[in-house]
Amino acid sequence: MIEYIKGELTDLTPALAVVEAHGVGYALNISLNTFTAIQNKKDVKLFVHEALITGGRDDSFTLYGFAEQRERELYRLLITVSGVGANTARMILSSLTPEELCSAISGGDERLLKGVKGIGLKTAQRIIVDLRDKITSLGIEAAPAAERDAATLSQDQMTVKDEAVGALSMLGFSPAPSAKVVTEILKQHPGIPVEQVVKMALKQIK
Repeated sequence: MIEYIKGELTDLTPALAVVEAHGVGYALNISLNTFTAIQNKKDVKLFVHEALITGGRDDSFTLYGFAEQRERELYRLLITVSGVGANTARMILSSLTPEELCSAISGGDERLLKGVKGIGLKTAQRIIVDLRDKITSLGIEAAPAAERDAATLSQDQMTVKDEAVGALSMLGFSPAPSAKVVTEILKQHPGIPVEQVVKMALKQIK
């Protein structure tokens, strides 16, 4: 089992990080929270969750990377909930910070969880019921939410749009409606970073 990968960050998008360690490049699926934590860094350490799917026409082996252990633990808890798969769990962690997610679960905030694309009332309720005691027992319950400094973006808006649409496509959304939503967001918020664009788009794509 791979516990973590430490090495040079050679490629990064809001949905994928490539880390080179001892001559091997590892592609890891990441959340927007992890993207925010590691962007602009040369050397990184990502905690790994391995997903091996067998029995179908094609077996698959996928790595998920997390900038902190708490986010990985939350991911592993989320995928134990009925109706929450790997992609949905990553979307939850791209829409909410670990602090926000823990707070929503411990406080029974169905509304906040329902704000995540693909999460209905029943799934939100299951997440709360199934995980409320577990996040406490594992010691990953909500910490005081810290205000994030506003990030400045050096890329032009077209680059931001392309990266955001690419990330949404990797999360399973069609490029055309994604591009429309992203374009509108950039018109209203011309200076926001790509991870914020994707977070906002996740709440708006129909």
